[in-house]
Amino acid sequence: METRVLGKTGLKFSVLSFGCGAVGGLMVKGTAADQERAVARAMEFGINYFDTAPMYGSGESERNLGRVLKALKRPKVYVGTKVFVEGTGDIGKFIADSMDASLKRLGLDSVDLYQLHNPISEVKREGTIDPKSVRDQVLPAFERLRKQGKARHFGFTALGDTPAIQSVLDSFETAQVSYNMLNPSAGAKLPPTYPAQDYGNLIARAHASGVGTIGIRVLAGGALSGVETRHPLGMESVDPIGSASSYGRDVARAIRFGEVVKRGFAQNLVEASIRYVLSNPGLTTTLVGLSTLGQLEHAAQSAKKGPLPAEALKLISTIQQGFVGETR
Repeated sequence: METRVLGKTGLKFSVLSFGCGAVGGLMVKGTAADQERAVARAMEFGINYFDTAPMYGSGESERNLGRVLKALKRPKVYVGTKVFVEGTGDIGKFIADSMDASLKRLGLDSVDLYQLHNPISEVKREGTIDPKSVRDQVLPAFERLRKQGKARHFGFTALGDTPAIQSVLDSFETAQVSYNMLNPSAGAKLPPTYPAQDYGNLIARAHASGVGTIGIRVLAGGALSGVETRHPLGMESVDPIGSASSYGRDVARAIRFGEVVKRGFAQNLVEASIRYVLSNPGLTTTLVGLSTLGQLEHAAQSAKKGPLPAEALKLISTIQQGFVGETR
C-alpha cells in the first residue's frame, strides 16, 4: 500500500489507517478473535497506523488494541491515542494522568502520536478548549511528555471553529481533518452558501506548514455508504457529520453521488469515498472505522486502487456544486 510522509514527523504512514473508534465499533464491542484477525489482516495489507482514544468505549478500545498488539508480539506499527481535557483544573496534570492511564491500558511505554481530542473554539461550549489554553497549557504539557519519552509526536483533532483551528495549526505536528465528499471544504475552496462548515482548505494550509494530516469522517459516520441501516457493533445513532442537519439527510445527499458508480468509476459509494479523499496529495492518510473484517477488506482494496481519475473528480465536483444554496 502507498505510504506518505506525515509532515514534519518524518514518519511514513500508509494512506489508509485503522480507526479503533466507536462509530464502527469493532475494537470496542467486537469479539477478541475478530479484533485480532482484523489487526493482523490490516498489517498484511500494509496498514501501519492504528488510532485510538480513551473516549472510545470508556477505554475499551485502548485495552483491546493493547491486548491484540501483545498477542501479535508487538508488531512494528505506529500507535496514536488522544486526551480529552475535562474540567477547569490543572490541565497539565490532567494530561499527564490521562497519558499514564492510556499507556497502562495499551500496555505500552510510549506512543508514536499523542493528540488533543477537544474541539478548538474561542467560544466556551461543552467540551471545547480555547487557543490560549492550548498554547499556554496543553503544548507545554505535551513537551514534558516528550522529554519523559512517553510520546514521540503530538497532534490535535482539527474540529471546532475554523478560525480557532487555524490559529493553533502550526503549533502541532499533525492534525486530524474532517474531509469527505459531502463536505470537501478542508481540501477545496467552496462557495459561502455550501451547506456545511467551511474548514478553509485546511489540508493545503497544513501541508504548507509541514503539518501531517490524518483524514477523519471519510464516510461521514457511515452516511456515505448510502444506507441508513447501521451494523449492530456500531453506534446506534450518529450525529450528522457531513453536510446536512440530520444523518438521514446526509444519506440522501450521499445517494446523489451514485452517478459516480453508474459511470463505472467505482464499485460502490464506499470505494468512491475512500478513493476521493486519497486523490488529495496533501492528505497523508485517512482513518476508516470498521465493524467487520469484510469492511476492512473492502476499504483496503479500495485504497490500493489509488486516486480516482480526473473525470470522476470532475463529476463529483459537479454533484457537490448541486448542494450549493440548499439548507442544512
